[in-house]
Amino acid sequence: MSRRGLALFAMLGVVWGMPYLLIKVAVESVEPAFVVFARVALGAAVLVPIVLARRQFHLLRGRWRWVVTFAVVEITFTFLALTWAEQRISSSLAALLIAAVPIVGAVLAHRFGLDAHISRRRIAGLAIGFLGVGSLVGFDVTGGTALSIAAVGITVLGYSLGPIIVEKRLHGIPSLPVIAAALAINTVIYLPFGILMWPDHEVPLSAWSAIAVLGLVCTALAFVGLFLLIAEVGAPRAQVITYINPAVAVVLGVVVLSEPITLGIAIGFPLVLIGSWLGTRSGPVVEAEPHP
Repeated sequence: MSRRGLALFAMLGVVWGMPYLLIKVAVESVEPAFVVFARVALGAAVLVPIVLARRQFHLLRGRWRWVVTFAVVEITFTFLALTWAEQRISSSLAALLIAAVPIVGAVLAHRFGLDAHISRRRIAGLAIGFLGVGSLVGFDVTGGTALSIAAVGITVLGYSLGPIIVEKRLHGIPSLPVIAAALAINTVIYLPFGILMWPDHEVPLSAWSAIAVLGLVCTALAFVGLFLLIAEVGAPRAQVITYINPAVAVVLGVVVLSEPITLGIAIGFPLVLIGSWLGTRSGPVVEAEPHP
């Protein structure tokens, strides 16, 4: 991986390890749908004017169908599902379940022809990773949190499909107009919820600050970085940022929110990371052309 790829990888690993804590702080004071509205609206408010000034929206001509698809798959349902789930489960558990993204992404990348080689090592990695997720769910899930785990599953699927849509259908388009359009689309989708669920009580500064960082840093900045990383290393390997995300999220959850390190986390975390590492490693390339 190039120095540019490593820098983007490290930046995204840290930046996307923060949302779990920030979401947890925000949903203690406001409704999940309002958090999503504020998050996407802030991101759009930053990126749309830049794209308009650069006159780049015309670059999406002929691709709008896939821009809308990306917006819905990567943001619309995933953001709401994760935010809703964090009202009921710890930020650490949510982050560790999201760590299954590289595993699901590896399977989908193979299915859609982005990564043709599946070695025995990678199959073993996928099996270990799924065992790790099973450990997280089996030890940490009770009847009251089962729906939350299912909601996080929606987020995992969306986060796995999003980069594949980018690489297969939006490849070669600058990142700014795509993500600005996706955030603007979701701002329109969530506008009614933002109006109806605008808090009618005093919201602490900590919640507003969490929402602001979510929108400006963990959405606007992070999505631009994601597109750059996909262009640099490809969609399957871009998803490996989730090696770092859960570690950052667990540390923040334990240090800032005093969340416990449960038996499920202790067993499942290393299994998920080992499985993701093995499941997304490249095998010997003998029949496929090098990835551009």
